[in-house]
Amino acid sequence: MLLRGIVVVIKAVLFDLGGTLIKTMSVPVICKRILARHGVHVQTTIDEKALDEIFKEMSQNYRLPYRKFWRIYNIKILKKLKLRGNLEELADVITDEWWDNADYELNPEVKNTLLALRKQGLKLGIVSNGFRKDIDEILSKVDLTDQFDVTVGVDDMGTSKPEKKMFLYALEKLTVAPNEALFVGDNLEADYKGAEEAGLKPLLIDRDNKVYGNFRKIRNLEEVARFI
Repeated sequence: MLLRGIVVVIKAVLFDLGGTLIKTMSVPVICKRILARHGVHVQTTIDEKALDEIFKEMSQNYRLPYRKFWRIYNIKILKKLKLRGNLEELADVITDEWWDNADYELNPEVKNTLLALRKQGLKLGIVSNGFRKDIDEILSKVDLTDQFDVTVGVDDMGTSKPEKKMFLYALEKLTVAPNEALFVGDNLEADYKGAEEAGLKPLLIDRDNKVYGNFRKIRNLEEVARFI
C-alpha cells in the first residue's frame, strides 16, 4: 500500500461478521419461524427501513444486560408484526431459540482466506454490530473460535459501527495503527465508511455487484490478498 509516497505495510485485516463471514436468514424470517413453532402465525412483514429504525432506537442500550436488551428489541419486532398483549415471554423465546433457527453458515471461502492471511503473518480480528455472546457462539459453531486475535462487539464499547471507536478499540488491542489495517465488510455505511473515517483502508464485499460508486470492492473474500 502506498500513502503519499511512503510504503505502508499492512499488518492486520479486520472483518465484519454477519453478511461478510457468515450468512443467515433475515430477521423477519427467523422471527416468524420461531413464532410458528410456538403456534403463532403472522402474515405481516417488516421492511428494512423498519428494522433500521428499531436498530437506531436501541443504539443507546448496548450496556443493558444481554437478555434485557434482546427482550426490548424483540418486543419492538413483535409489535411491528401486529402482535399485542404481554409479549415478554415470546420475546424471550425468540432470544433463546434464535441461532437454532437462523440457518447460519460460513461463506465457503472464509477458512481458506483466513489461513492464507495468517500465513502472511497478518493479525486478524472481528468488529461486529453483534453482542459478544452471539459472536462467541457463532464462531464456536462454525469452528472459528481460535482464528482471531481480537473480537469486538457492541457491548464492549456501548456503541456500534460506524462509530470510530469500534474500529480503534480493536486496533489498540492489536497494537496496529489505523493505516496499517484493512477492514472488510458488506455494509456501505457501517463498515466501509465507518472504517474509512477511522483511518483504516476499507474493502466492500459486494457479492452480487449491487453497489455502484467509487469504492474498493471485492466479490469474494479471496480477493482481499490483492490489497495487502
